Amino acid sequence: MPARRSAPAATPTTDLLSTGDPALRPLAERMRPRTLDEMVGQRRLLAPGSALRRAIESGRVHSMILWGPPGCGKTTLALLLARYADADFRAISAVLSGLPEVRQVLAEAAARFASGRRTVLFVDEVHRFNKTQQDAFLPHIERGTILFVGATTENPSFELNSALLSRCRVHVMEALSVEDIVDALRQALGDAERGLGGRGLHVAREQLELIAQAADGDVRRALTLLEIAAELAGEAGEGGDAGEGATITDATLAQVLADRTRRFDKGGEQFYDQISALHKSVRSSNPDAALYWFARMLDGGADPAYLARRITRMAVEDIGLADPRALQMSIEAWDAYDRLGSPEGDLALAQVVIYLASTAKSNAAHAAFGAARADVERHGTLDVPMHIRNAPTKLMKRLGYGQGYQYDHDAEGGIALEQTGFPDALGERVYYEPVPRGLELKLKEKLDALRAAREQARAARRR
Repeated sequence: MPARRSAPAATPTTDLLSTGDPALRPLAERMRPRTLDEMVGQRRLLAPGSALRRAIESGRVHSMILWGPPGCGKTTLALLLARYADADFRAISAVLSGLPEVRQVLAEAAARFASGRRTVLFVDEVHRFNKTQQDAFLPHIERGTILFVGATTENPSFELNSALLSRCRVHVMEALSVEDIVDALRQALGDAERGLGGRGLHVAREQLELIAQAADGDVRRALTLLEIAAELAGEAGEGGDAGEGATITDATLAQVLADRTRRFDKGGEQFYDQISALHKSVRSSNPDAALYWFARMLDGGADPAYLARRITRMAVEDIGLADPRALQMSIEAWDAYDRLGSPEGDLALAQVVIYLASTAKSNAAHAAFGAARADVERHGTLDVPMHIRNAPTKLMKRLGYGQGYQYDHDAEGGIALEQTGFPDALGERVYYEPVPRGLELKLKEKLDALRAAREQARAARRR
């Protein structure tokens, strides 16, 4: 295995932070890790001896997609790739750049490659590029003109085309834990060169944890919150002059964290992950977990009307005829929300979430409908049996429409057991299999007895 390489000193072409007055840059930029050892979190991906870490340290990096939430270190890792590989670093944003800018950067990388120097091209928010824009990178990746590093917060399987994915390794990066973020905050407090170490700032461990929790997995947000708190403490003269030896008090921290928000993307991966968690918690008869995910989605800004629609779907799909009241309650809660709005109407939806998760479950009707539809698709347009056709005219009656039909109310027990309702070419089918739970327990007992009696009657007729 190649010997481990130390991260080389940054040059103007490999470090985004090497220009401008350092004092003017935000704390999060000043504290950006300069080596792999300085990175917090990502233990699975960058653990000593891991495949990616060995590749980076040997300078033999590959084109890749970094998929993870905001503030988990995607840009930093791309910068470190360039440093360890002794390559030029170029960054573009799919939000701000169009195809002309992409072509210019690629042309510059090709010229640099011809002169014997590699380029790490970092594309932030790569999922925002369309297929044509994504395709522009393909020949350059294949020739090695660039080491492509795309960063995305969205699932690459859905947002990136297969041609680009086939040429890149996808590495999943995780949101940082509270402990990881606290470590990053401590680094900033102890670093006199780049951080806040020269101020003698006093911050309690509990306050660092509050900042880390408010950051919601985003180390960049945490460092920004710490910097704001330090500035407020200095301006207020809390324990020092002009911020020297100042103490961040609980009152100051309360101001900084007043408008904290959680990560949520109304149209992205987190949205669908959370609605999946809500639905599956209801299905698993776990009202507490279901209520948690319902609250999470409301807190993140999900449309309550969308949640009402999904809740009604749960009543139909997962509760079904085990408790027919579930559908009625879901529609009533939806109506209550329409009348009351938020926040009062939110409680109506929360109540039905609890009820759906707590009541009996059955997908028998859902499965039966799917099986019936599959038969329709498989067997095509089969004729309606003559005995159950409508016969409104004399001609239809002469042709045999309705002939042999047995009026069930005139039969013994109110059911004509020998009569079939299926096309002759299809034969009898059993789609609906009630579960022995809730109201379906009674339905199952009745249908099992009825189906057995029908089979006996048809067998006797055949004899």
